[in-house]
Parts: sequence; structure tokens; C-alpha cells
Amino acid sequence: MNTRTRPGPGPARLRVSPRLRPRAWLLRHAQTFVYTLGQLARAPIATAMSAAVIGIALALPAGLYAVLQNVQAVGRSWDGAIQLSLYLKTEVSDEAAARLREELDGRLEFRHVELITRAQALEEYRRLSGFGEVLRVFEDENPLPAVVVAHPHPAYAQPQRLRAVVDELAQRPAVDMAQLDWQWLRRVQALMAVMTRGVWLLGAFLGVGVLLIVGNTIRLGIESRRDEIEITKLFGATDAFVRRPFLYHGLWYGLLGGFIAWGLVSASLLLLQGPVGRLAALYGSDFRFAALDASASAALLAAGALLGLTGSWLAVGRHLDAIEPA
Repeated sequence: MNTRTRPGPGPARLRVSPRLRPRAWLLRHAQTFVYTLGQLARAPIATAMSAAVIGIALALPAGLYAVLQNVQAVGRSWDGAIQLSLYLKTEVSDEAAARLREELDGRLEFRHVELITRAQALEEYRRLSGFGEVLRVFEDENPLPAVVVAHPHPAYAQPQRLRAVVDELAQRPAVDMAQLDWQWLRRVQALMAVMTRGVWLLGAFLGVGVLLIVGNTIRLGIESRRDEIEITKLFGATDAFVRRPFLYHGLWYGLLGGFIAWGLVSASLLLLQGPVGRLAALYGSDFRFAALDASASAALLAAGALLGLTGSWLAVGRHLDAIEPA
């Protein structure tokens, strides 16, 4: 290795030629990587306890996020439950109603259009109301109108688009009233928006908690090695050299906490599979809780590592400068 020393008072510092600096930088980080991992392995109980606290703090928002994603998946399937009902005028014949249904069925805005004739409407009302005998007097003169029920295509299930379609169809001469049945879905969507915001806020609060946990753990580590740090600085060690192991400690704590959080969330979702499946079956659905996908799992691990690294960086920056050799 091509090296040269600079003479002068105090400890001599080894200087590396520019050509070898990247290799030396990687070598120092690899050494610190293995060294800090070995330190954590030599104190398994303390490491496990610190990582478990971080994992629990990360698992709560991650678990709520996973549940919210599953509920939103159910909500997206509810988009197909939106329907536009066109109540036709009583003088409109069944043939004219059928032509209107065929016309709407050919439009891109609708994925399915069905026609309920006046006779079908009366029969359904008789069956559901329980007044079958009483309603027989209306067989000769049916007061109920025909209804065209259109189910919008998901790509057009936005408020502005649907409102424009409703206003247009309401102007048709054969249409007496156009009614869009989606108020309940808008309430559900508003509730989901509130829950999403709440999960992000909770995640932010607990993220700050993780920063404090990691920062306090690193601070204790710095204090326990104060004499070692003073001697190291006395022999010319740079702040970067002294800081590096503590940063890796924080990274390891955060990463281990992320793995613990992932395990807790995955186990919780697995335990909920059976009860949720039985509840969904009562409503005629085959819904099952979906586990964390690859992107969500990677984001959870990355969040843990980033919080651990940030917390250790803040703690080292605050406490390391106060330690100087006498």
C-alpha cells in the first residue's frame, strides 16, 4: 500500500493515496460492520430487549397500516356497488325502456345495465312488502314505473364524472327521475381517509419514540466507553472514526427492530385469518386478510434502519463533541 506520513507535533496520521482511498473506505466500513455485529452478539439479552422495544413501537403503526390496506381492498370492491337508477315515466312502454337500456349498455361509462319493467317492479314490491293480496288490485293499472339500473365502470366512478352523467340522463324525455346511490360509499371513503391520516400520525409519533429509544441507548453506550473514546482521540482518531461504530449500532438496532415488527405483524395477520374469514363468510364473501407484500415489508425494514441510523446520528452528534482528552 502506498502510504506516507506527515511529520509534525502530536500523533502522526496515516495518509492514504487518492487511488486507494475508496478501497480503504470500504475496508474501514466492513471492519466496523463486523465489529459492531460481534459486539451486539456478545450481549444478546440487552440487544434483544432494545430491539424488541423498537419492534413493538414499529409494529403498531405497521399493523394498523396492514389492516387499513385490507379494508381499502374491500372498499375498492364496493365501487362496483354504486348504481344509477333511472325511474322512467309511467307512459313509457317496455319496448322504449328496453331500447334505452341497450343504448346505455353500449356506453363506456357503464359496465352493466339492467331493466326492471313495470310488471317486474310490481311483482318484486308485492313479494318484499307482504301485501300480495292487496296489491292485486293494481294488476290492471300498475302505478309503478320501469327502472333502468346502470352500474358505472370503475374507471368512471369519480364524483365529477358521475354527476355529469346523472345530469345528462336526467334531461332525457323518458326519464322522470335519476338517482345515484352512492352516499353510503362516500361516508365509508371519508372514514377511510380519516383512518389513513390517523395511522400516519400515529406512525410519526412512534417514529419519534424510536428516535428517542435509539438515542438513549447510544448515549449510554457512549458514556460507558468515555475513557476509551478519550484515549482514542488522544492518539489522533478523528470524529468520523469514533462515530462510525455508534452509527452502525443504531443501524443494527433499527434493522433488528424492523424484523421484529415484521414478525409481529405477520403473526397477528395470520392469527386473524380464521376469525375474519368466518365473519366474511356470514356476509357471503370469501375475503381473507392479505399479508404484508414485498414492498411493504421492505419499507418497514428500511424505516426501522433509517430511524435507528438517524437516532444514533443525533445522539452521537450531541454527546461525542463533549468528550475530549484532558
